[in-house]
Amino acid sequence: MITTRRIVFVFLIALSLASCMKIEYGKQEDFSVSGGGLFITNEGNFQYGNATLSYYNPESKEVQNEVFFRSNGMKLGDVAQSMTMYDGKGWVVVNNSHVIFAIDPETFKEVGRIVNLTSPRYIHFVSPEKAYVTQLWDNRIFIVNPKTFEITGHIQIPDMTMESGSTEQMVQYGKYVFCNCWSYQNRILKIDSTTDEVVDELIVGIQPTSLALDKYSKLWTLTDGGYEGSPYGYEAPSLYCIDAESFTVEKQFRFKLGDSPVEIQLNGTRDTLYWIKGDIWKMGVNANRIPVRPFIESRGTIYYGLTTDPVNNDVYIADAIDYQQQGKIYRYNSSGVLVDEFYVGVTPGAFCWKRDE
Repeated sequence: MITTRRIVFVFLIALSLASCMKIEYGKQEDFSVSGGGLFITNEGNFQYGNATLSYYNPESKEVQNEVFFRSNGMKLGDVAQSMTMYDGKGWVVVNNSHVIFAIDPETFKEVGRIVNLTSPRYIHFVSPEKAYVTQLWDNRIFIVNPKTFEITGHIQIPDMTMESGSTEQMVQYGKYVFCNCWSYQNRILKIDSTTDEVVDELIVGIQPTSLALDKYSKLWTLTDGGYEGSPYGYEAPSLYCIDAESFTVEKQFRFKLGDSPVEIQLNGTRDTLYWIKGDIWKMGVNANRIPVRPFIESRGTIYYGLTTDPVNNDVYIADAIDYQQQGKIYRYNSSGVLVDEFYVGVTPGAFCWKRDE
């Protein structure tokens, strides 16, 4: 599956990254949500500025759409890429608006923002006063202070150009932060968070798309193999298991040429993997072969995002439908039985869990 998320950003090469985020304030609503819930970031369409944020209550099955706009009286921006919870705040990364909003997860109101980023993808928190922000089309990872919302420095990525490189998802093991490099890359980086330097790298297949760390301190990444005619190469994609301690590949599971597996995810106990490859696939982290049948079959549409409930292991699938109309979320229980379905914004792509304090 070659997703719009991957294709659309190719146009960033030819288009300016210097566009400013235009803010138009309007009417505000008051929200107050307690307990656990699920945020859905809806990317919208590139350069349309129609990214939105949705919120879902798994207990009541109630969904609230466009909560950022409704609570702040302003639009979220252009391409909502990801969201992370940290220090009692929800951090929403808006890629082509070059901004990260910090919001109150109960009222959805903005409490701060990090600006002047190149093309942010994900944020990872090292400490209350240091976080890393990965970038598309930039050979640096930005260092920011979450307390002051300021950029404090950069991590230079070796052998990466501004035009073709990207850094993506991050996980931490001890003092080391690991990061996959996707666009025209084939590396997993190892960063010392005490010195903010890349200290090692591991070569994997072409274009690792995502990254996760299981309960046994094993890193998992999927490679998409590139595409036919790519100047960087084209190969069968793979699922890799990497030992975080030794930083070596322990297992490699190969898919067929032309397959496009994406969105590696773990369940709450971090002992079971899920990913998208047309259908939804499920595999124990100790397995020695790829399953032959999917866990949840595709509905003949575009499965675009994936998460699991960290408490009861329900599986949530984002369906982009056609990238133009409202997307849909399907909720399945751990046995693969449909529990609920609901509409969100255009191109739902990522999830973020708000847990009980």
